[in-house]
Amino acid sequence: MSEALKTELVNFSELTGEAGSARKAELARHVAALFALTSERCSDEQVGVYDSVLLRLVDMVESEVRRYVSEQMSGLRRGPLDTIRRLADDDIEVAEPILLRSSILSDEDLISIAEKRGNSHCYAIAQREVLSENVTDILVQRGDLKVKRKVASNDGASLSDASVQSLISDAASDATLQNFLSDRGDLAEAHISSLVAIASDEVRKKLRDSGQSEAAERVGEAADIAAQHMSNQYWLGRYDFDTAKARVMLLAKRGMVNEAALRRFASEDRFAEAVATFALMIRGDVEELSHCMVSPNPEPFIVLAKAFGFSSISVSALLSIGPWRHRLTPEVRNLAIAYFARLTVAEAKRKMSHWNTNVVS
Repeated sequence: MSEALKTELVNFSELTGEAGSARKAELARHVAALFALTSERCSDEQVGVYDSVLLRLVDMVESEVRRYVSEQMSGLRRGPLDTIRRLADDDIEVAEPILLRSSILSDEDLISIAEKRGNSHCYAIAQREVLSENVTDILVQRGDLKVKRKVASNDGASLSDASVQSLISDAASDATLQNFLSDRGDLAEAHISSLVAIASDEVRKKLRDSGQSEAAERVGEAADIAAQHMSNQYWLGRYDFDTAKARVMLLAKRGMVNEAALRRFASEDRFAEAVATFALMIRGDVEELSHCMVSPNPEPFIVLAKAFGFSSISVSALLSIGPWRHRLTPEVRNLAIAYFARLTVAEAKRKMSHWNTNVVS
C-alpha cells in the first residue's frame, strides 16, 4: 500500500534530464501544499509516505523551493518529522520558518541545531513563542549579543539561574540587554540586585528622581541602596492596579467581594485584583498594601490578615502568587504560614496599634 501511494504521489523515474528540474520544483511545491491541506486527516502511515517523498524531493530542488516547502510545513501540528528536521538544518533562508514556528521539533532537535549551526539559526530559535531552559541555556552559551538580547526580551523563554547570571554579566557592557532583562517578570531577588548593581548610571538617575540625591552621590553605596529602593517598584511596575481597582469595585457593587473572590483571584494568579480585593476588605490603601504584599518580609501582611480574620487557606494562597511566587523561598513561605497559625487576633491588633502607617484607615 505504501509503495502504491508513493507511486501515486510522485513517479521519480520521470524526473530525469534537464526537463526534470522544473518538474521536480513543481512536484515539491504541489506535494507540500497538498500535505499542508490534508495533514490533520492523514493516517500515521500516510504521513510517513509524505515524509519519504518530501525528504527525497527537497534534496533535488533549489533553496527557493525548499523555502516554500519549509513555509508550508512550519505551522502544522503534525507533519513529516524527517523532512522538517532536514529543513530546520538547512541554510537559514530555508530553515527560518521551521525554526520560528514548528511545534513538531523537539527540544533535542533545537539544541542539536543550535550546537552545530551558527548565530542565524540561534537567532531564529530565540524568537520562538516558548523556549525551555535547556534550549535557552544553549542559546545563551553559543549565541552572540543579538541572540542574547532576543532571548532576554522573549517573555516565553524560560531562563535557568546560570543563563540569567550569564546574561547579567554580558549586560554590564550593554545597556540594551540591561533594559530587556529589567522588563522580565521572572527574575529572582538576587538577580534584580545584580542587575541594579551593574546599571550604575541608571541607578543614580532613578535615585535622584526619587529625591534621594545625597544617596545618589555615594557611588560606592548606590547599588545597595538602589537594590533596596527599586526592587519593590520593579515588581509592581508590571501590574495595572487602576484597572484592577475598577474591576473589584464593580464586584463590590454586586456584593461579591469576599474571601471566595480573593481566593479565585489568587488561583488565577491575578495579583493586582487580589491586592485590590484585600485592600477593600480591610478598608486599606491599595498602593500601600501592594508594597506590603510584594516585600520579601511577609510579616506585616500576616499581621493584617490575622487582625482582620482571614483564613489560613486565603493567606497561603496569597503567599504563592504574583511577585511572592518568585521572592519568597519555600522556607520563608512555610515560616509565614506557621507564624499566622500561632498569632492570635488580639496580638495582631496590638501590633497594628503600634504601626505608624496609613495602610489601613
